[in-house]
Amino acid sequence: MDPLTLFALANGAVKLVKEGCKLYKDIKGAAGDIKDVLQDLDDQFNKKYKDHPPTVAERNQYVQEKNRIIELNKKDGETVNIYQEIGDQLGAYFDNYYKCMAIFEEEERRAHTEVYVGEDSIGKRALKRVLMKKQLIQMQAELREIMVYQSPPELGALYTEVEEMMKEMGKEQVVLIAEKMQKERAALIARRRRINRIRCDAWKWGLTLLFAGYIVWLAWAVVQIRIEARPELGRCLLPKGTLFYEKYNNLKWIDCEIND
Repeated sequence: MDPLTLFALANGAVKLVKEGCKLYKDIKGAAGDIKDVLQDLDDQFNKKYKDHPPTVAERNQYVQEKNRIIELNKKDGETVNIYQEIGDQLGAYFDNYYKCMAIFEEEERRAHTEVYVGEDSIGKRALKRVLMKKQLIQMQAELREIMVYQSPPELGALYTEVEEMMKEMGKEQVVLIAEKMQKERAALIARRRRINRIRCDAWKWGLTLLFAGYIVWLAWAVVQIRIEARPELGRCLLPKGTLFYEKYNNLKWIDCEIND
């Protein structure tokens, strides 16, 4: 699990929650007696431009706002789906939040027990963890502010319920993710050792074959030099007159004699 990916997912969930809260709030604000809402908007517009007529741009903006309220009023029945979507994205945020925190805790534990090997320095990695932690905590504070204090009460209750539920699940995730990361780390170390052993064996057998090939070539070169210098000693590795020459030369597929 890459903390940068989890951070991006958490950030995306926060954005969707904010958009959902705004839409939910707008729909709730436009719900009810649409005539009263539009009449109130008319009264505000007429009062603002009582002494001077509005410009074309100002009138267009007023018309657009009326149309927006009418459209939102039509979507009053969609608040259930929006409420569900906000809950899902809020859960996604907390899920990725606690996963990130669990990974950070495990990385900090390793920093005290293992020698770090990588491109980034230990200080740079620690700084990244600190910055990402602060940003995740800031996201949570923004969500709490929007849902609890700036939205209808039911969204504040939703935030509280999801936060409490994910807090308990987050404690379990910390333990499970730490165990998983330790197992993955152990498997990675075992895999590296296995690869190093295979490489070592490959080098060993490669050098052995190279050495054996060199010995064969050297024996062949010695025989060729001997054939040129002393052809009467035969063409085989064992020269004529040695202990096992006759027995070797009498083999069916061997012929050591050089015929003039």
